[in-house]
Order: sequence, then C-alpha cells, then structure tokens
Amino acid sequence: MGKQYHDNLIVSASPHAVNNEDTRRIMCLVMLALAPAFLVNTYVFGLRSVILTAVCIISCVLLEYLWNMLMKKPQTVGDCSAALTGLLLAYNLPANLPYYIAIVGAAVAIILVKCLFGGIGKNLFNPAITARVVLLVSFATQMTTWPVPRNAATDALTGPTPLGILKEGGNGSMPSNLDLFLGFTGGSLGEVSAVALLIGGLFLIWKKVISPITPVCFIGTVAIIALIAGQNPIFHVCAGGVMLGAFFMATDYVTTPLLPWGKVIFGIGCGVITMLVRLFGSYPEGVSFAILLMNVTTPLIERVTTNRLFKPKKKIKKGEAADEK
Repeated sequence: MGKQYHDNLIVSASPHAVNNEDTRRIMCLVMLALAPAFLVNTYVFGLRSVILTAVCIISCVLLEYLWNMLMKKPQTVGDCSAALTGLLLAYNLPANLPYYIAIVGAAVAIILVKCLFGGIGKNLFNPAITARVVLLVSFATQMTTWPVPRNAATDALTGPTPLGILKEGGNGSMPSNLDLFLGFTGGSLGEVSAVALLIGGLFLIWKKVISPITPVCFIGTVAIIALIAGQNPIFHVCAGGVMLGAFFMATDYVTTPLLPWGKVIFGIGCGVITMLVRLFGSYPEGVSFAILLMNVTTPLIERVTTNRLFKPKKKIKKGEAADEK
C-alpha cells in the first residue's frame, strides 16, 4: 500500500491548480482586481493609456499563441495568464511609451521569461517585473519620461514622479498625501492611485486568491524604514509601485514562497531593498529591483522554511534509550 501511494505522489510547480478552469478563474479575478486602477489611469492619462494596455495584452497573448504553435505545444492562451502578464506589464510602463518598446517588453516577458522556462508554473522570475527592468536598462530615456496628468496645473507635457522630486531634494511642488492616495500624480500606469490598488488587493484577499501576509510585511517594512529615516511613511507607501508590487507582484504563486514564514521573509526583504534603493540608490524607485532580487532567493527561502516546518525529530542515542526503558 505504501509503495502504491509513493508511485502516485506527484509534486509539481505552483500554482497548484486542479485544472485550466481554476487557473483561468484566478487570472480573471486578478484582472478584475486591477480594473479600478485601470479606470483611474484612464482618467489621469486619457486614451493613450487604454491603447498601451491593449497593445501589451494583445502582444503577450499573440506571442504565447505563436510560440505554442511553432513549438507544436498545446495552446495555453485560454488560461488567461498571458493576458494578465500583459496587463501587469502595462501597469509598469509610462503612458507615453512608444508602442514598439511595449511589444519588446511583451516578448521578454512571454518568450524569454515564461515560455523558454517551460510555461506557467516553471518561470523563475516574475515576467512583468523582469520585462520592466530589461526595458529600463535598454530604453532608459523612454522608460523614465513621465507624462503629466491631464488635471495637472501646468503646460508641461512631461515631468518627474513624486519619488523623482524627492530624490532631487524635494525641490518643487510635492503632491499631497491625498493626491497620492487618490491618484492625481505622474508615474507608470500602475503607480497613479494607491486607493484603487488597495481596493483591488483587498478584493483578492477577500476572495482568498492571495494571502495578506506578504503585502502587510512589504508595506509595513516600507513604512517603518521611512519612519526611521525621518521621512513621511504615507508618502513612501502611496508613491511609486509599492501598492502594485505588494498586492499584485510579490504575491505571484510561481516566483514567491508558499509557506507563511516564507511569505514573511519575502515581504520584509522586498520592503528593505525597496527603501535601500529609494534612500541610497541613484534610481528613485526600487520596487521592481526588490521583487526581482527576492525572486532569486525564493528557492533558498522555501528550503529554510520547509526544513523549519518539517524538521526531523532529534535522534535518541542508545544510552538514552536504555535509560528510558
């Protein structure tokens, strides 16, 4: 009987979904949770953000479809994971980014990060985050040119993000905490509204799609380090990509730890690296780098937390066993 159970035991990479319907449901729920942020960035940046989002989603889905067709593999576009990757990629880009660069990002996310590693559940890094970092290195000017929100009281077409203003010494009109919370500031599509992302994140927690552990540890660490550094913790939580990263990137089933203590370590690590980059790095934002670096440590975190959970009992020496008798 024991051998039969052993032969039938199959351990596969996460996500541990029963079938494609379950995977599709999860992906659709995440995209639904991102809808409030989509409405806000459409209001803030206009039609350009809608077109950019559509380009990213269509490119990711089409590239995965073509890859599966050329490699003669079963089609997986129906699980909606490629569509979600495209949506998250768009949320990591400025609204005025040229479309061809967005397509390059889609190719990095789908072909290099996802398909070449074997498809969903086998990639080592978050596809959208990796694509953002690659584009940032390859197209630095375009990736750091931020359009000014339509409601901004200025005639300029582009301007710095709130974190960029802070990095330059705080000179200039710093947005209020309320503006950051509601979303009337510049940045990538997924950085404009903290409240919209918070609503989506709480929705995913309510539907039990994600655990609250990682987001709480991530956001809490950012706030605590900001306080220690003598800076405004609300600003650091609401500005940039903390909300997007905490709820939608650092909770990825595939590239982040599964066990509770692993999630704690991962969230704290993301918060620490994010603030180290913000406070001491040359680049004003560190969320993408933090999540990518913590993705690298996920196997080690899994090993440590798994050994702690399933630590074997201490062996009893022969003498001790005789005494017990």
